[in-house]
Amino acid sequence: MDCLRQVLAERDVLLVDGAMGTRLFETGLEPGDAPERMNLDSPGAVAAVHRAYVDAGSDIVLTNSFGGTRFRLALHGLDDRVLEVNAAAARNARAAADEVDRTVLVAGSMGPTGELLIPMGSLDADDARQAFAEQAKGLAEGGADMIWIETMSSLEEAEAAIVGAQSVTSLPIVLTMSFDTAGRTMMGVTATGAAEHLLPLGLSAIGANCGNNLPDTEAAVEEFRQAAPDVLVVSKANAGIPEWVGAELRYSGSPDVMAAHADRVKHLGANIIGACCGSAPEHLAHMRKVLDGDIEIPEVVVQERVDRSGVSSNRARRRRR
Repeated sequence: MDCLRQVLAERDVLLVDGAMGTRLFETGLEPGDAPERMNLDSPGAVAAVHRAYVDAGSDIVLTNSFGGTRFRLALHGLDDRVLEVNAAAARNARAAADEVDRTVLVAGSMGPTGELLIPMGSLDADDARQAFAEQAKGLAEGGADMIWIETMSSLEEAEAAIVGAQSVTSLPIVLTMSFDTAGRTMMGVTATGAAEHLLPLGLSAIGANCGNNLPDTEAAVEEFRQAAPDVLVVSKANAGIPEWVGAELRYSGSPDVMAAHADRVKHLGANIIGACCGSAPEHLAHMRKVLDGDIEIPEVVVQERVDRSGVSSNRARRRRR
């Protein structure tokens, strides 16, 4: 039994944390800078973000290493420090996770390389696998409990990340893809297609993160559950829809909206639930209380869900269980 199922044996559902980048901007990260550099230069600030999510009730915290492959780090002159950056990211999360007297798991975040694989682009699959292997090695050395591959849109890159990680560590692997309108990723992948192609590679959990809106993430969660009834399913959606307010980008999802969403995806079959871009510890704390039954499910407007033909499958309405 891997660490995820061990902790799930104690809880009905696991809560995974929220956004990292937006929190770091509040502590001094400048636009255009690498969040991953802060693992080395400002470890206390990174650990404080993790600590806030742990205090909000998160059972899993993701390391500050989303852009931790050599390809992404090269944009900031850090491509010769991949192991160092990723190991530091895991240590910072580990420090916060180990401060409490309950089990909090550290997931080593690995995002896309930012490159397209051949034939769509110029990145060779072997190079991609090696880059992900290098990152996974650093995360494992830093103390991660699992590898968490996220925001994928391509099956080929997702497979490269899985195989690369498996070449250097035996840690459990979670993979989430980002679904846009009409139930597909940017590269046209459906949840069913992802499950059929990637689960045979030996994943511990699969699901959806980020995405265009809450209804599309919810639809993907439901599709994953139907395609893989016995597999752990993850939901980690953005806090609503991003909107420009003057020069500031804000997300429409309040803590109430995200808490009601958490209840919906739980009933759709998600075992591991969290939030992505635009979320804060306040969102996660509210989600925790709803998932635990400590407060009533907020009454919110439920967004329309659009099927693959572009037709709305339900009307926006207020819902309260």
